[in-house]
Amino acid sequence: MGIWNRTVEIALPYLPLLCITIALGAILLAAHWFLIGRHAELDSERMFPRQIVMLGLTLVALVAMVLVLPISEASRNRMIGIIGLLVSGVVAFSSTNLVASLMAGILLRLTKPFRTGDFIRVGDHFGRVSERGLFDTEVQSESRELIAIPNTYLVSHPVTTIRTSGTIISTTLSLGYDVHHSQVEPLLLRAAEESGLEEPFVHILELGNYAITYRISGFLPEVKWLITARSNLCRSVLDILHGQGIEIMSPTYMNQRRVDDAGKIIPTLVQEDLSAPPVVAEDIVFDKAEQAEQTENEKQNLMDEMQELETALKEAPEEEKKRIKDAIAKGRERLKLLEQTTEEANTEIYVAKPDGSRDPGKVSGTGSAAP
Repeated sequence: MGIWNRTVEIALPYLPLLCITIALGAILLAAHWFLIGRHAELDSERMFPRQIVMLGLTLVALVAMVLVLPISEASRNRMIGIIGLLVSGVVAFSSTNLVASLMAGILLRLTKPFRTGDFIRVGDHFGRVSERGLFDTEVQSESRELIAIPNTYLVSHPVTTIRTSGTIISTTLSLGYDVHHSQVEPLLLRAAEESGLEEPFVHILELGNYAITYRISGFLPEVKWLITARSNLCRSVLDILHGQGIEIMSPTYMNQRRVDDAGKIIPTLVQEDLSAPPVVAEDIVFDKAEQAEQTENEKQNLMDEMQELETALKEAPEEEKKRIKDAIAKGRERLKLLEQTTEEANTEIYVAKPDGSRDPGKVSGTGSAAP
């Protein structure tokens, strides 16, 4: 009995610690299941806030366990101070770039200057956002390259985002003073309209020493065809002005051959080959960004529908609950399938077919595509 009493006397002060440990463990497990466990279909971007909440709950639980330790007040304060020093040390002595990129990633999620699929320009880089990570943002360039831009760079440099509701497409050209602007402006407006732009307008930018600089602009409602729209505008300007006998060059144009004073440097009209289907550049260079945008939009729509179903499930009669539960289960399966599709898309390229369509092909070890 003496040993038993001694054991009880030693263990009794630690009973509150044991109880609080069990309670906090159960709370953390429940919080993990509620925030993360039952939402396995979420991607890393949507999972990040939940992981931050779990980290905060874990730190709070650790401090609570220290508070119930059977030690003196001074020792308890020292232990809390040690925990604070450890947390501060992790932040202070970790890689500066790593912590800065993480903080920048959090800031970008709060300010939301762009989203997946948007065209952005930052520094010398231009392209569509194909992925948003915690430490960097992936941008697919016009040459189909994937550029990983650190989030710190995006925070510290101005970011230009092209609005999804439409943008202005423009091009500039120089014409000689021998061509009156009243003749040029209607032709440029016509060129913009024929290229597919809406509400075109012309500005005279500069009266230079040797030439007049014009800028023709128009509204493009569908920004996905940005590159093709720019090319179409330049082509249309060339066709219209050359068709009217107007040279697109300044009077300082020099050539290493003799030309008559009345001669004009205008390309000879060549009949275009219309048998080959036109190639749309955006279908090739922004394939990953396009797929990422579509997948993200579909996942968001599915999550909204599932949230509405979960709300309706609480108020639905018993005969309707089974149908709603089945719909929620199908929605979760669809979300998991979308996540798998996104992962597979990272190793998939597209093979152009003669009719202009494309088939997906896997990337081989040498970088070639399997048809």
